[in-house]
Amino acid sequence: MPKTRVLLADDHTIVRQGLRALLDSQEDIQVVGEAEDGRQAIENVKQLVPDIVVIDITMPSLNGIEATRQIKKLNPEIMVLVLTVHINEEYIYQVFQAGASGYLLKESAVSDLVSAINVAKKGEIFLSPSISKIIVKDYMKHAVGESGDFDSLNLLTGREREILQLIAEGRTNKEIASLLKLSVKTVDVHRAHIMEKLHIHDVTGLVKYSIRKGLIKV
Repeated sequence: MPKTRVLLADDHTIVRQGLRALLDSQEDIQVVGEAEDGRQAIENVKQLVPDIVVIDITMPSLNGIEATRQIKKLNPEIMVLVLTVHINEEYIYQVFQAGASGYLLKESAVSDLVSAINVAKKGEIFLSPSISKIIVKDYMKHAVGESGDFDSLNLLTGREREILQLIAEGRTNKEIASLLKLSVKTVDVHRAHIMEKLHIHDVTGLVKYSIRKGLIKV
């Protein structure tokens, strides 16, 4: 029986090393690659085509939520498990909207990660037991539209969310254009659309918004 091929994406090397050691001890799991940010994770997915991606949320250049969206768009058959320190209702909602198959806390990674991988292989959803009640309650609340605070981020396209994160990280329009292989003029247009949709008209406001939404670390 072939081993389950796993890609690890986390900006902390020591975390990746610990996860790799845990998974390498399993007979039916093979870690095929590592990435230190969401953008590298996407490139590795294209090259390695893993069965499952284990990814952090808050990473530089491209966060785990946006990376999950792009991974699922590239290959819907690849399962994504989000592994984070955050117990945050908004993150939870966004993670599952992006197409993830599980939400795990790093504090329970040792006991839960192998189980989560086995569950995801079957096409099912895995939730860390310690937060499952919170996740289900909040996800259902959002699903029926009881809270609208998170909706503003959904107004943005995938490209606009990418550019918002890069702006908030302090990248210039020229740097963003080079990274995303766009013209500076196109980046200017996206920036204007972002500000218009979010009703935020300065970079400071975009940074504060991005921190609140978990797109960048404080």
